[in-house]
Amino acid sequence: MTYETLRFDLDGHVAVVTLDRPPVNALNRKARAEIISAFDEISARDDIRCAVLTANGKVFCSGADLKDRPDQDVPGDFLEHNRITRETGNAIRECAKPVVAAVNGAALGAGLGLMAACDIYYASENATFGMPEINVGLAGGASMLNTLFGRSTMRRMFMTGVRLTAAELLDRSIIEAVTTQEDLLPTAMGVAQDIASKSPLAIRYAKQALTLVEHMPQRDAYRMEQNYTMALSKTEDAKEARMAFLEKREPKFTGR
Repeated sequence: MTYETLRFDLDGHVAVVTLDRPPVNALNRKARAEIISAFDEISARDDIRCAVLTANGKVFCSGADLKDRPDQDVPGDFLEHNRITRETGNAIRECAKPVVAAVNGAALGAGLGLMAACDIYYASENATFGMPEINVGLAGGASMLNTLFGRSTMRRMFMTGVRLTAAELLDRSIIEAVTTQEDLLPTAMGVAQDIASKSPLAIRYAKQALTLVEHMPQRDAYRMEQNYTMALSKTEDAKEARMAFLEKREPKFTGR
């Protein structure tokens, strides 16, 4: 598929989705629809085992495009806008493949929401993070902040619009590492390629388990994971992984 607001590239079994809507990668309806489409494609393609989300330019994503607000005079327009806004993050969060965020600059509002929807986070040293909706008379994004920050920090960010640096997020153990701008994508790609080298079936189950256990009681979550492990143990990939370990060689997975 051809995209207008992002680039979609493939490096081995890793898809690289690059936001590309100058000057600040603000999200309008077109951009949101293309993000949804890109990650649905990643979920459906057997040749893709992991994804990296990054952006072109000096800003990761400035958030929602304020020039593309819903029309209050058109019945249902606000509801449609809200629905596609929710599904933008859900397409990443529910992607069948792990998604590594490579945040190359400011991630604000909905841009921070994009990062929060990913599985693993890396950021460049110039990256900043904030939820500035309060500064334009709005209030949204608490559910996104809640997945990343502690109670006090979340409330301070939400009610003041303050931005935190990449170093501050690293100090809070929210992101994995802070890199130079030049090293950011290679670092994220290294992790993504490592994930892509594992059994694709096991990774798919692992992503699903990680998404579901967040909202389940521990007893039920562990039972579900045991069922996943039992199902995986019967696959050809599991047998290949065991043989490769015993024979001290690299496994050759088929996804079966």
